[in-house]
Amino acid sequence: MRNFFLFLILVLSVAGGVVAQGRDAIKTSTDVLMFLPGAVGAGVALYEGDYKGMLQLVETGATSVATAYILKYCVDKRRPDGSDNMSFPSNHAGVAFAGAAFLQRRYGWKWGAPAYTVAAYVGWGRIYAKRHDVWDVLAGAAIGVGSACLFTTPFARNHNLSVAPFALPDGGGGVSFSMSL
Repeated sequence: MRNFFLFLILVLSVAGGVVAQGRDAIKTSTDVLMFLPGAVGAGVALYEGDYKGMLQLVETGATSVATAYILKYCVDKRRPDGSDNMSFPSNHAGVAFAGAAFLQRRYGWKWGAPAYTVAAYVGWGRIYAKRHDVWDVLAGAAIGVGSACLFTTPFARNHNLSVAPFALPDGGGGVSFSMSL
């Protein structure tokens, strides 16, 4: 976990330097960072041997991407930079927020909070780079989070994680953890 925070600090430091470089650099950084929450989610699932979680991540991502592209072709909204008519919704935001919501729902806020920070940067970057407006990004984020809500179950509940405090006759005590694999 500490390594993830160090990595996040590095990413945000680089992103801070990128802001000074202009819209093209921001666009490029969002093209890459949109995959970070999902990639971390896949890494955590593999590390935990959580193959059900991996399937849920794939279902979440596929639903988010498919929904975004169906809407892009149906809505036909012009991008703020005028490059094409594929503005609504932001697939970049959808992918980033799908990964972040998966991490938060499956493994808790210790993974979700940093992932949401990266996803928020991606959303901001898409607006700053004039690829989307606020509504495009909010819709993409909602699609990503909604997809995770449909498919992702908490890892702890899935494994009957129980946490119980206990007291000993001599005045001592502690906390008991139990989990079935």
